[in-house]
Parts: sequence; structure tokens; C-alpha cells
Amino acid sequence: MARCRLMDRQQFWDLIEDARTKASQGSDARTVADHATASLAALPREQIVGAAQPLWDLLADSYRDELWAAAYLINGGASDDGFEYFRGWLIAQGRETFERAVADPDSLADLPAVRAAAAEQEDLEDEDILRIAWDAHLKATGEELPPGSFTIRYPRITADWDFDDPAEVRSRLPRLARLHMD
Repeated sequence: MARCRLMDRQQFWDLIEDARTKASQGSDARTVADHATASLAALPREQIVGAAQPLWDLLADSYRDELWAAAYLINGGASDDGFEYFRGWLIAQGRETFERAVADPDSLADLPAVRAAAAEQEDLEDEDILRIAWDAHLKATGEELPPGSFTIRYPRITADWDFDDPAEVRSRLPRLARLHMD
């Protein structure tokens, strides 16, 4: 099946913002995912399929070493999957937060959810956001998302520094380091 491009990034972000509005706590990524999935499932099949690509494009846009380092620091480590789940959580925080964090990962230190997670030593991740198109398609049609519905093109990460080096972390992510290392 050829990829369906009936949802652009703005429409995807509108879907996330609508889901955040419906969630009692907009920063609760699982609830945001549940609302986004329900909203998608009410759309025509082609639009559900078309929602997968902008999601994975955002994941590719956020596939950056400095953001990975921030996820590593915030969550006390971040495997490939852990970094993906962290970016799922980040998408659930909405466009403004996502774009600010991609441009300046240290800005995450300003978020109440990040501060609370540091105090409670909790991880910030959500795998459910990554499945909203899949889950919506299954809910609406009883079928899996068709093969070829989206492509993933991650850039190459060439992290030239050690995320476990406290001096380097403090130099590159000073505000997050104060929250998680001091």
C-alpha cells in the first residue's frame, strides 16, 4: 500500500493539542495518547493511516545527540528504545515544548513535569504515543496498520562526548545537571 499523506504536521499537532485539552492533566502522556487514539479512530481509514508519517517525521527530527543526553540524564539512562519512549513523552507535551526541547534540550529543566520527575526519581517516557495511528487503525478497522504506511529515516548521531562524564554533562546541560546530578 502506498503511504497516505492526508495528515500534515500541523494537523498532527492539532490532534495532540486536542488530546492534551481533553486530558485532565495535559502532561500525562498516556492519557494524551488515549485521547489522540480515540480521535483518530473516529476518522476515515485513510486519515488514520496518514497520521503515522508525521509522527515518525517528528521522531526523526528529535533524533539528536544533545536530546538523547538529556533523556539519559533525566531517566538515569536511555537505551535506543528508552530514547524513543522519551521522545514519545515529549511529543505528548505539545508542539511548543517539543520544538523548544529539540532546539535546546537544556530547556527541559524549566518544565514542571521534569522538575517533579527529578524530585521523585521517575522516568519520563511514553510508548503509547508511538502507537496512536496503529492503535486507532486497529480500533477502527480490526486490522493492523498496513505495511508501508510510514517510513523512518533517522539521521546519523555522532555523539562525540560521554553522557556519563559529569563535567561534560554539566557543561552541555547545566540546568538539567543541577536537577539530576546535584
